[in-house]
Amino acid sequence: MNVIIPMAERGNSLRPHTLTTPKPLLHIAGKPIIQRLVESIVAMSEEPIEKIGFVVGNFGKEVEDQLEQIAKNVGAEGHILYQEHKMGTAHAILCAQSLLNQSVLIAFADTLFIGNLDIEGDWDGIIWTCKVEEPTRCGVVKLDENNVITKFVEKPDEYVSDMAIIGVYYFKDGMFLKNELQYLLDNELSESGQYHLTVALDIMNQKDAQFGVAIAEEWLDCGNKAACLHTNERILELNNEGEELISPSAVIENTTIVQPCYIGPGVRLKNSVIGPYVSIEAGTTIEDSIIRNSIIQSHSYIRHQVLTDSMIGSSVRLEGQAKALDVGDFSTTQS
Repeated sequence: MNVIIPMAERGNSLRPHTLTTPKPLLHIAGKPIIQRLVESIVAMSEEPIEKIGFVVGNFGKEVEDQLEQIAKNVGAEGHILYQEHKMGTAHAILCAQSLLNQSVLIAFADTLFIGNLDIEGDWDGIIWTCKVEEPTRCGVVKLDENNVITKFVEKPDEYVSDMAIIGVYYFKDGMFLKNELQYLLDNELSESGQYHLTVALDIMNQKDAQFGVAIAEEWLDCGNKAACLHTNERILELNNEGEELISPSAVIENTTIVQPCYIGPGVRLKNSVIGPYVSIEAGTTIEDSIIRNSIIQSHSYIRHQVLTDSMIGSSVRLEGQAKALDVGDFSTTQS
């Protein structure tokens, strides 16, 4: 089985953090979002993963090398594929058409989830879903009495279903999917220039393709600051892989750590209270501060701060007083 991960969008909803780092490369509890996604797919999949295609924009060679290494670390062959023009989810997947030659799992890069990837039954495809309170903000599926999908709807204006598509899909025949995606583009079946995967799925459904659903126990979105903080909290709480959360190279002096927290390599903490639900990446120094429910990226310096519900980028210098911040990379603030 191949895996395709569309990730060409840098992530405008997470600015200023994505001005210098593509959203899937932002760290959550010590690992890039994309690495957590890939490792989860491999760990949960009963089928061996042969190739992983990363559909990217102009992110640069350093990012591409990092992605290829993530694939290599899980025993797969990494492929870098390009989406030069942002024309929707269907177009993004078609940019990886060279991998649509066998069964394929598609997972969008800002989606982490708790559940399994058991591919059971003789389905043409399986769509992972999760119940949500506001389905009009999502693509949803409508089911019949046998839990067979009868309709796909992209962000419905009126209530259709509360079963939201979380961004993970399995297709038994990648060529079937490829042909339907190409059909959308050839016939210009777009909405404001965006080609939606759900439209292709609906056409496949009308051609008697049988799609089943798999229910995710929990959907951990990383689409905006609040979602990232919640995902960080849940990963720290669960720590399913038994990851080492406090690096042995961290220097902790006269500091209380309220678990769960992630403290990365080379972090220095002095005269502070950290936690709960704080992730501090490598090389950051924090002094005389109280920090709760926050993500702080690498090589930053924070002193005399009271932070909660905050995201702080890399190479940031903060001194003074604050309650909640959203500060991008290479910033300095004093008060």
